[in-house]
Amino acid sequence: MRQKELRIALVCYGGVSLAVYMHGVTKEMWKALQASRAFWSDEPDPSGSAGTYLRLLRRLEHGSNLRLRVLTDIVAGASAGGINSVFLAQAIHSGQSLEPLTDLWLETADVDVLLDPEARPWSRAAKFWAMPLVSYLLHRPGNAVSASVAPETRAEVREKLSRLIRSRWFEPPFSGIGFSRLLCRAFMAMERAPAERPLLPVHHPLDLFVTATDFKGHLEALHLHSPEVVFESEHRLTVDFHAITQAEGGHSLAHIPELVLAARSTASFPGAFPPMQIAEIDRLVREKEAEWPGREAFLQRIMPEHSRRGDLDSVSLIDGSVLVNAPFADAMSVLRDRPATREVDRRFVYIDPTPDPVGAAVRAETRAPGFFPVIFGSLSSIPREQPIRDNLEALERDSREKGALRAIVRALRPEIEETVERLFGHTLFLDRPTPKRLAAWRAKAQQAALDQAGFAYHGYAQVKFSGIVTTLGRMIHTAAPELELPNAGPIREHLFTHLEETGIDREKGLRDARAPAMIAFFRTHDIAFRIRRLRLLARRVTQERENEEGVTEQQRDDARTAIYGALALYMDREPEEALGEAFPDLARAFFDDPGAAIAHIASQRRLEETDTLVDGILAEAMAEMPALLRRRMLLAYLGFPFYDTVTLPLLRGEGLTEFEPVRVDRISPEDCNAIRKGGAGETLRGTEFYNFGAFFSRAYRENDYLWGRLHGAERMIDLIASTLSPEHALSERELLQFRREAFLEILDEEEDRLRTDPGLVDRIRREVMGITSGI
Repeated sequence: MRQKELRIALVCYGGVSLAVYMHGVTKEMWKALQASRAFWSDEPDPSGSAGTYLRLLRRLEHGSNLRLRVLTDIVAGASAGGINSVFLAQAIHSGQSLEPLTDLWLETADVDVLLDPEARPWSRAAKFWAMPLVSYLLHRPGNAVSASVAPETRAEVREKLSRLIRSRWFEPPFSGIGFSRLLCRAFMAMERAPAERPLLPVHHPLDLFVTATDFKGHLEALHLHSPEVVFESEHRLTVDFHAITQAEGGHSLAHIPELVLAARSTASFPGAFPPMQIAEIDRLVREKEAEWPGREAFLQRIMPEHSRRGDLDSVSLIDGSVLVNAPFADAMSVLRDRPATREVDRRFVYIDPTPDPVGAAVRAETRAPGFFPVIFGSLSSIPREQPIRDNLEALERDSREKGALRAIVRALRPEIEETVERLFGHTLFLDRPTPKRLAAWRAKAQQAALDQAGFAYHGYAQVKFSGIVTTLGRMIHTAAPELELPNAGPIREHLFTHLEETGIDREKGLRDARAPAMIAFFRTHDIAFRIRRLRLLARRVTQERENEEGVTEQQRDDARTAIYGALALYMDREPEEALGEAFPDLARAFFDDPGAAIAHIASQRRLEETDTLVDGILAEAMAEMPALLRRRMLLAYLGFPFYDTVTLPLLRGEGLTEFEPVRVDRISPEDCNAIRKGGAGETLRGTEFYNFGAFFSRAYRENDYLWGRLHGAERMIDLIASTLSPEHALSERELLQFRREAFLEILDEEEDRLRTDPGLVDRIRREVMGITSGI
């Protein structure tokens, strides 16, 4: 049975009231993750659309010989899409229910609820002098309501818009603390409900990013040739969370005040809400008579410059979509070095409810745009038009490099394997491996690679050496913000000087491949080399499948378990957290005593001792393997120094990590035609009144939420099915059957909740039955 993980990095755009639609989509992703968890465990089968996803996974297993795990381990969002991101990440990590967010969107995402009590007009006579102006704006020919709102809802929208316009002027009409209270209430409702197990494998990382805009900004130093230093105002801000999955549910991704801060700040729409300030979250904590442990550490982490200057109280955060509406870059930043225990199909999935927010009709308009189109277009449409292209091009460039890497390794393999066989002889594969033998074989292969590389080895060693020093410098810089350095450059240069004084000259020493000091430095500090070696071994043994008679899938699983168990020993020693509580003090004293910090890193990591443990793990696993599998494992393991010598300089020091390309998938009304064609124009109502429509009508919110679930189900089924190879692909008829089942499950599940428009569910059910009647 072939095993694979479909790993989703999710990016949620801002979309004003279309965030309700995006919640429906993310809810289906949550349901698919629940189905995958049930598929890989012994828990009862889930109901609803999750049951359909579970049946699809079983179909892939029994009909296509693919055992698939679906997981979402990277989540990023902006604006109202950022709210969906924070809640989804919390549900994934904690095992808590996402239902409280549904209640939040349907019940409270309404202008009448969000209006600040102090801003509400107390009667129809309030601002009576403004009534003629309001009436003119809402009823004049070609007015915004008539132009963009369906006839049956215009009265409701006009009434609520009248109250909004007659609320306080020249101040945001919506309540900031009121918004924070609503978010907090939803998080607390999640916390009170029984938690299931997390939706990621134990020890797997989860990364969450939401964007905000630092209105006042802070100065960042730029180092130039002339003048040497200039300062630029930086307004981009990312609130990020990183956690390792626990075995049991109920563990929060972060403290609730921190989650509220992230959700409140990313969706602080300019002009509608007051900017988010830290005092607002402090007030919320006092009202709840709660605690905020780690407050100072959290604020220092997300706003280090403001913390250093001591002006956190004056920071004002506004909507994240002002500058970064599609936070691909943040999500891309954590792709490197993620753990894997089986073949990985990595996808970037982005939710864009309105791919063409300006619209062909607007572009065809010859007149100059009016007041409302200019205001709403500039705030909610134009900023999202361009940034994604650069991110997608970067992903495509990375995928091309990975493709080139695979081609290089394939081309090198015959010659490297012949070299290893000549070096050790054919009897190598008959010998029973022991830890002592593996250590000796590794040393011999390393020396042979060095000898045969010739002058090319100098470039390879330079890349290795510089990479190690850069990594050490970055760790010291991160651990010692008190040094107030703009980057790790000064630390790196001081480290080069210190090493030269101890006999490790990056110019002279690297020309002598056998220099004892340089060899000792690599053995003590080159953890990246060990990780690259085991990653290549894992791919060669468990992912690059070859027809080997007598090798079972269970034996490949056993090999994979051993390799990733060994890899975990190194990866546990890699991060700064593994260096102990004494490291920050040594980092702060680095310029006075660089040797102490470097010696501490070596003593904490104990790489040569770890090598012995790894040799034991691999030797034990190889001793139980059939000869063909052991041969393949040894050829890759002992051949790695030859591969690394060639590929590391080509990849600018990044080395052999993930080989597979990253693919990008969109979820949008324009991509979902199984029930109703026509995209957002034929399905969504929140697109009315310049994407604010759903904030004026619960009927609109219910409609968009339901279509979000239906579109999410359609695309999740497509995503899962797309992991199959072409020869095992599901027929369109079979896909249609799974979609039909999911659609009907969703409609049955939501029928009692969505009652504002009594005919909504029945109308769509008739469409589902009609379109799929030919199955």
